[in-house]
Amino acid sequence: MGRAADMLGTTPAFLRSLGEHRLITPLRSEGGHRRYSRYQLRIAARARELVDAGTAVEAACRIIALEDQLEEAQRINEQLRARAR
Repeated sequence: MGRAADMLGTTPAFLRSLGEHRLITPLRSEGGHRRYSRYQLRIAARARELVDAGTAVEAACRIIALEDQLEEAQRINEQLRARAR
């Protein structure tokens, strides 16, 4: 967790808060250490951008979840359009 926090320029507490808000759920090593995927690190970086801009952590998590839903809906929409051609 410390290395991930260093990479993002944030604190371990910030990463824990993202987990508490269920934005990211890191896997655990055999020793119990949190292990973040590249995707989770990108999500955490996006959350940090929003928080740095003055958005509350709870709101940032919701915004990111909605952005993900929108991206997925757009991908499905594009697939449906391609099939209709």
